[in-house]
Amino acid sequence: MNTQIEQIKVKNFRLYKELHVTNLQRFNVFLGANGSGKTTFFKVFSFLATCLKENVTVAVNREGGFKEVITRNSHPEKDFIEFEIKFRNFEQGEKSPLATYHLKIGFSRGKVFIEKEVLKYRRGRSGKPWHFLDYSRGIGSAIKNEQDYDQEAWKAQEEREDQPLGAEDILALKGLGQFERYKTIRSFRTLLEQWLVSNLQNEEMRKINEVGADQQLSRSGNNLAQVASFLHEYHFDIFQTILTKMKQRVPGIDKVDITINEAGQILLKFGDNSFTDPFISKYTSDGTIKMFAYLVLLHDPTPRPLLCIEEPENYLYPTLLRELAAELREYAVRGGQVFVSTHSPDFVDALKIEELFLVKKEQGSSHIFSAKNDEQITELYENGCELGWLWQHEYFKGINP
Repeated sequence: MNTQIEQIKVKNFRLYKELHVTNLQRFNVFLGANGSGKTTFFKVFSFLATCLKENVTVAVNREGGFKEVITRNSHPEKDFIEFEIKFRNFEQGEKSPLATYHLKIGFSRGKVFIEKEVLKYRRGRSGKPWHFLDYSRGIGSAIKNEQDYDQEAWKAQEEREDQPLGAEDILALKGLGQFERYKTIRSFRTLLEQWLVSNLQNEEMRKINEVGADQQLSRSGNNLAQVASFLHEYHFDIFQTILTKMKQRVPGIDKVDITINEAGQILLKFGDNSFTDPFISKYTSDGTIKMFAYLVLLHDPTPRPLLCIEEPENYLYPTLLRELAAELREYAVRGGQVFVSTHSPDFVDALKIEELFLVKKEQGSSHIFSAKNDEQITELYENGCELGWLWQHEYFKGINP
């Protein structure tokens, strides 16, 4: 368990005029009507990742320009787009302090710029925060004695160094996060770099790949055979665990073979005990290939720090959704925080109340609330009602179309 996001604030980003999500868990599920803002919420991370890997101008332009990104009825040259993420880096121990990353983006005379970028810790409940990085429009500084905070935070004094950036739209995280001595900056940079929104596509997963050993599944799953080959060769115990679970969950599947054809391409072959010969992934059912892909994704030897999955219930038989929820929860415990959007009551039935968040759109603006904040839902849940049943019987007010 490395980095965990606990709170997120968003201001003036698409549907979110003023968003504040608290009490985020290792495993979090977001439930709401189509168009309520679930995908936009996940887009916060892809937007920040593009800001990091490229720059803020590129990230804004990929979303259609600043006027398209900023919330409707905002003033593009006066208002700012803002993100604030509170997280803990558990590499520093279970009692690691809460860190805050704040990014404020502006627009003037046709150019996008970073008005403010801060990464800070607070010393105790009332101590002055340490600004590990503090930048505005490419000018700023970073703390160079972070190790003193870890040892004697209550009496340590900041030692800062100026590190000017090359432009007003470049994140300080991008440069400073490369250095070992800035470990807090580096941990948050890693979260943004390695996060994944998984949207597995069956036709993509059936592709026959060139020989290779990709170690992690892509967004669409188009390298499924290569990742399976990597696990088979380098993590055979994990591959066997996946195979055992496939046998339990997909009737008739008794083996998964990985072969290379004459053209040097990798083939996945699924064995059905009612047939003499296995059949390649091209001819397997949608549910079989989807379940295999999820097991490969969730048994990653190096879990991603943040994994987002949109509507995992597609093509899966309803009785498998409880087991999938358990797999996602187990993945989160092993080290990768998980965000999921869903429209499935069967999947929601498998959740604990603190894991469920409700996405509501009112008067053109979206908000996200913990289901636990609703006293009636909490009381019914504690008296044995499952959350999916409560949703189907319209106890979740404001989230249905």
